[in-house]
Amino acid sequence: MEIIRAEGLSFHYPDEERPALSDVSFRIEEGEFVVLCGASGCGKTTLLRHLKPELAPVGIRTGCLLFGGRQPSELSAEEAAKDIGMVFQNPDNGIVMDQVWHELAFGMENLGYPPQLMRARLAEIAQFFDLEPLLYKPVHMLSGGQKQLLNLASVLLLQPKLLLLDEPTSQLDPVAAKEFISMVQRLNREFSMTVVMSEHRLEDVIPAADRLLLLEDGRLKYSGSPRSVSIDMGRDKQAAVPAAGQTDELYRQGNDLAYLPSVTQMYLALNKDDKAIAEDAVPLMIREGRHWLQSFPFNPLCSVKEPIAVNDSTSAQAFRSESTAAVQLECYEVTFQYEKNAPEVLKKLNLRIADGEMLAILGGNGAGKSTLLQVMAGLLKPRRGSVRVNSKMKTGYLAQNPLLYFSHDTVEEELAAAAAYAGLPQPRREIDRLLKLLELTEVKNRHPHDISGGQQQKAALAIVLLLQPDVLLLDEPTKGLDPIAKRRLAELLWSLNQTGHTIVMVTHDVEFAAQYASRCALLFDGIITAEGTPEAFFASQYFYTTAVNRLVRDWLPDVVTLEEVLRRWNDPAGG
Repeated sequence: MEIIRAEGLSFHYPDEERPALSDVSFRIEEGEFVVLCGASGCGKTTLLRHLKPELAPVGIRTGCLLFGGRQPSELSAEEAAKDIGMVFQNPDNGIVMDQVWHELAFGMENLGYPPQLMRARLAEIAQFFDLEPLLYKPVHMLSGGQKQLLNLASVLLLQPKLLLLDEPTSQLDPVAAKEFISMVQRLNREFSMTVVMSEHRLEDVIPAADRLLLLEDGRLKYSGSPRSVSIDMGRDKQAAVPAAGQTDELYRQGNDLAYLPSVTQMYLALNKDDKAIAEDAVPLMIREGRHWLQSFPFNPLCSVKEPIAVNDSTSAQAFRSESTAAVQLECYEVTFQYEKNAPEVLKKLNLRIADGEMLAILGGNGAGKSTLLQVMAGLLKPRRGSVRVNSKMKTGYLAQNPLLYFSHDTVEEELAAAAAYAGLPQPRREIDRLLKLLELTEVKNRHPHDISGGQQQKAALAIVLLLQPDVLLLDEPTKGLDPIAKRRLAELLWSLNQTGHTIVMVTHDVEFAAQYASRCALLFDGIITAEGTPEAFFASQYFYTTAVNRLVRDWLPDVVTLEEVLRRWNDPAGG
């Protein structure tokens, strides 16, 4: 039975020349799991908000959009709150109460549910989500993953027919993200709940989806099952599908294949005869990919015994720093706690950062990664220990929440204020360069709060870069960015690195860290428990590793990126 129908849906924001949505048509059946993907600013969030009446954007809408045969705006406030649930990208945006059980009860209280029904539902949901140990905890003490589960549980207490998820895993570590997606998939399969999820981290989401909708500049470009869309993308972009060892072109050309799981990209790159590809043969998950590799007629990976050197200006090799480089910043036995009697977040932590390297710090939600970055930036003072900084060095800090950087009416005004503060000799030239480089030219006259999450992230980064720091401290810089935007961010970081900048980033994006970092470090229990080159670091991990490494580790235990797999496939002898 059809639950959502869009026919010729178009939408213009006020004073915008280009439509945010243009002639979008699709249907969603009850119980489907649908994934929305596409570049930042392509219209994903706008489309989701049209399905939630309370959040519908202001502007000019044409065409037809129906929920259960009715326009969403025709639903009563009670129906809209109960039947359509939404979980936001930032876990804190959906939380309004101070304690976990207060937050869980909030929606039911507003709808006037009787106390007996509220208690019964709360008990049921607490057991389903294993929230009983957290019920009486203050919300601010929860990790990002726990907050997102709390958001989901709060929405589900109203038993919605439609669940909307706007990049819900963007701030979750890999383990928490998998758990969240698994929970959503369970709700979809066991309760036939219709799910529409906008997401950039697609390795684990696409295998769970029944249908994939890809938007491009507000238009629906692809619609169908993940396997059928994969084949359509391969056929449409066959000339752009990279040969082995040329996967950088996949991103530089803006190829839609970049939105597919790594195993699917690898399959399409190695099976050039798309007419011979059967839809049910396209692998979407690691299990299917390993079965395909084992049955491949010729698999040169099996003959590779030693690692092969890679020379690629846009890969992690470009960021490799010499071990003899001078130390720019050092944490010496740093201990930090937010309150005198509170648990220690950092415990005699030691970490050296060399001049010209790019360090990626990974770890679970709540491990203290952001705290460590703020200590390095001088925003927090250690209780014990010290942070030793090169006296000639200037640091720039990008916080996880980009909204902290905005106080003006347009993106361009924000950048102009930052350039004036930095005293740049040619501010207009530098602003225009960053607007073009970060693809913000089209939104430069929009209010920073009205652009997409990915565009906000890039605008905040531009503000930090205008201050011309020697060391960049980046907290989740890829949050909200699509795969192609991540590639362009990497090229920007590479150019900065080549001109002498040292880069330290906190990230949950293991694929990005594996591809571009010169060194990776794992923060656990207040200390750095593991560190090394991406190849050594991720090859030794089981959960904190890339999908590619899980796919090929029986053949190539040291390989962590798709690019390297295809290079070795193309030239297993390394010649």
